[in-house]
Amino acid sequence: MEMNIALLPGDGIGPEVIAQAVKVVKAIGQKFGHQISFKEGLVGASAIDATGDPYPDATHEICAASDAVLFGAIGDPKYDNDPKAKVRPEQGLLRMRQKLGLFANVRPTFTFPSLVHKSPLKLDRVEGVDFVFFRELTGGIYFGEPRGRNEQGTKAFDTNVYSKEEIVRLARMGFEAAQKRRKLLTCVDKANVMATSRLWRETVQELAAEYPDVKVEYEFVDAVAMRLIQWPKAYDVLITENLFGDILTDEASVISGSMGLMPSASLGSDVKLFEPIHGSYPQAAGKDIANPLATVLSAAMMFEYAFDLKEEANLISDIVNLSLTEGIVTEDIAEGGKAYKTSEVGDWLASKILG
Repeated sequence: MEMNIALLPGDGIGPEVIAQAVKVVKAIGQKFGHQISFKEGLVGASAIDATGDPYPDATHEICAASDAVLFGAIGDPKYDNDPKAKVRPEQGLLRMRQKLGLFANVRPTFTFPSLVHKSPLKLDRVEGVDFVFFRELTGGIYFGEPRGRNEQGTKAFDTNVYSKEEIVRLARMGFEAAQKRRKLLTCVDKANVMATSRLWRETVQELAAEYPDVKVEYEFVDAVAMRLIQWPKAYDVLITENLFGDILTDEASVISGSMGLMPSASLGSDVKLFEPIHGSYPQAAGKDIANPLATVLSAAMMFEYAFDLKEEANLISDIVNLSLTEGIVTEDIAEGGKAYKTSEVGDWLASKILG
């Protein structure tokens, strides 16, 4: 198969972890006979520094012409610490999602047998956890208009807006995923308070009739926030709006014991983007110590979701599990054992795939 992959390393540790994912992708291409080409673009703080724009037109053209996008991280302290900055790295991420039509963020949460003891939750609560969030990405309060402040600057306002069409396309993805999993879908909303949530619940109730094999549950977002900690194994597929999903998926990410291990995908009708859930971690940038496994597992998601190549995806996941079992890991999860460099982990993973 021929694959054109856009690389957006971004900021901080992004370039280092993307480099390891590229090693793994190249090894998969060699092993399975795929022809894979890469084209790199600027995004985030690095793009602002070079062009003044966090998501330049040239980068968008690279992404739009690709089959899939591998994305590193966005963020830089010089912008984080300046609340009055008019151009921010995160604006590039929001604009990229909107322009590429990436309306669904897919965030799995699962545990690794060799690391389950690192979870902040008790073993009986966390062992065997395996659920996935489908978060709507391009609507809601992050994009709604009007927004701003009054003339005196003493009041600020944001607008939460959703259309039925936006809800339907996200919910269908969730239902279809549930059919392939444990056939349980949870709609997360705040329908007792918010009009947009009532539209979410009504729309999902209507769609449920088309998926009679899927059991549907409806829970308020505050209840889900508690139950994710109390009994995370109760969930299979969860669907929710942009703001709720942003918060809950970060809460869920710590269940596995390390944010450095969790991948994600952002899906649309055409281009699909894959990225680790961790941030740019600028303190570690350039030190060759960052954990690349979340980015490598994002590449595994790419083979499955973008190219429907499950054998390749499963091989990457198996090799990552092997690296954890054998202790070929970076300092964040070495636990007193030998800590390998970021580049050494990438080399080891690629060699195991080819071996």
